[in-house]
Amino acid sequence: MAFIKEESEDVKIEETFTVKQEDLQEQTDLMMLKEETHQQNEVEEKHQDIPTDEKPTLTKKTSSHRRHLNYKSECNFSCKQSRKSFSQKPNLDVYMRVHNREKHYTCKQCGKSFPKIHFLKAHMRIHIGERSYTCQQCGKSFHHARNLAVHMRVHTGEKPYSCPQCEKSFKQNYNLEVHMRTHTGERSFTCTQCGKCFAKKQNLKIHMRIHTGEKPYTCTECGKSFRNKSTLNIHKRTHTGEKPYTCTECGKSFPNKSTFNNHMRIHTGEKPYTCTECGKSFIRKSTLKHHLRTHTREKLFACVQCGKSFTTKLSLMNHMNGHTGTIVFTCDQCGKSLTRKDSIKRHMQTHSGERFRCSECGKDFKHKRSLSAHMKLHNSEQSPQHLGLVHTNAGIFKTAVFSRSLAVHSSEVYL
Repeated sequence: MAFIKEESEDVKIEETFTVKQEDLQEQTDLMMLKEETHQQNEVEEKHQDIPTDEKPTLTKKTSSHRRHLNYKSECNFSCKQSRKSFSQKPNLDVYMRVHNREKHYTCKQCGKSFPKIHFLKAHMRIHIGERSYTCQQCGKSFHHARNLAVHMRVHTGEKPYSCPQCEKSFKQNYNLEVHMRTHTGERSFTCTQCGKCFAKKQNLKIHMRIHTGEKPYTCTECGKSFRNKSTLNIHKRTHTGEKPYTCTECGKSFPNKSTFNNHMRIHTGEKPYTCTECGKSFIRKSTLKHHLRTHTREKLFACVQCGKSFTTKLSLMNHMNGHTGTIVFTCDQCGKSLTRKDSIKRHMQTHSGERFRCSECGKDFKHKRSLSAHMKLHNSEQSPQHLGLVHTNAGIFKTAVFSRSLAVHSSEVYL
């Protein structure tokens, strides 16, 4: 066992690596290996140069050639993977070490191994925190030059890796490989706990935290923890107020791309999530999930105080505010406080004077839900009474509530 002490100019620390003694002879062995391979190739080339219709003259050169052929026939040591043969086992061992890329250089801090010493040196930058490669445009730094090169494509917009099936392009080849699985349907990474499959190993790793309860990313502002870093970054925008995604139609901004995409469907009218039970479609997948519980009658969220169950977590939270008396939302116009976000939104409309107008008849309403109920009158061939709705000076009301008062003025009651 020998010790090699090196001082790298790139990594300004002294490193001591433990290297197997046979590695010190690897270059010599490889030279022998190359020499033997060269001899074999030379023999094959000379053999091919002899015309098939000529009998070679038995000269000293031919005799040497035959010895080479005999030498070739004695190559009894073969690599099973590449079928390459060698006359001596040590040469095969050297070839196999190169072929299998044995990793003799091991990081003492994390145990990761590498086939070459300069790979280990580059890896050490992660532990010492050295980021030698800095982007001149945004100042972001990287451990390796290749990472900086990939990052620069963010600024240049370069996406050199294109999908041959849908022409979608990517900055990295790895991202293209992962994308191709959406076409092939390949999901190679399976959760051993619940059987769910994933196209990316990283997605499986994040998913496993659902089972373990691990939330390694914590917000320094409020202490809230998350399973993945991207969710934490989006959460931080609630503190900074950053909303980088802006709608070109109405100017409304959003803190994350998924919320922005959902909003854009309001303008396009796209509703990609359809209920298989009743055919109703939705803008958001989460809304479809909640809707499906109306068919299954599933109520997963139960109040610990009174036992009442709800189909959504938000409904439970709103209900819990009734027990605790928590006042969450306050009107900045009049100071009125309410426990539900949707209630405060409706209340704010009384100050703003915002109205919802029917595009069919021009009638105005204070609340969107009132307009929605009104629109059913236009969209249905049934009469308002059959729909369970009546018109009054105060708006639209359910006849079930007012049927008794109407009975005073009329002998006919609509139920």
